[in-house]
Amino acid sequence: MIAHPELDQLDLQLVEALQRNARSTFAELGTIVGLKAPAVHERVKRLESRGYLRGYAAQVDNRRLGYELMAFVGVITAPEKTYDEFTAQIATLPEVLEMHSVAGDETFLLKVATRSTAHLDDFLSRVKRIPGIARTQTTIVLSTPFERPGVVVVEHPSLTL
Repeated sequence: MIAHPELDQLDLQLVEALQRNARSTFAELGTIVGLKAPAVHERVKRLESRGYLRGYAAQVDNRRLGYELMAFVGVITAPEKTYDEFTAQIATLPEVLEMHSVAGDETFLLKVATRSTAHLDDFLSRVKRIPGIARTQTTIVLSTPFERPGVVVVEHPSLTL
């Protein structure tokens, strides 16, 4: 079991189960952790109120929805560009799925989904017009062999941490 000072083994098992399937019923979760549905409901509500569970979302197939191209865009900002200002401007761009402040050459790393290379080109043009952007560097994703639905919170025999 991965140690966590505020969560017990049942809480961690619930978090992991919900990462795998957020649509699980309290009864289904109860079967996994050995509790009745009302006790599971109480634990899940407590995990939500304490901020361990921030929300629930469907995982969609971007390609089936017409977003054929995934890319990572590294952005280098000028020193005068503030974090909050840049974050607010990037948040208005619907192509951006994730935004990370990073260490290294780039200031930020964006994960973006676009319909085509032309759409990506248009997106990059809009990003480069934001005042305070020094330059960008784009890496196009060719394939994604796997995606993990969340972090590992319960130690598995096949994992060495």
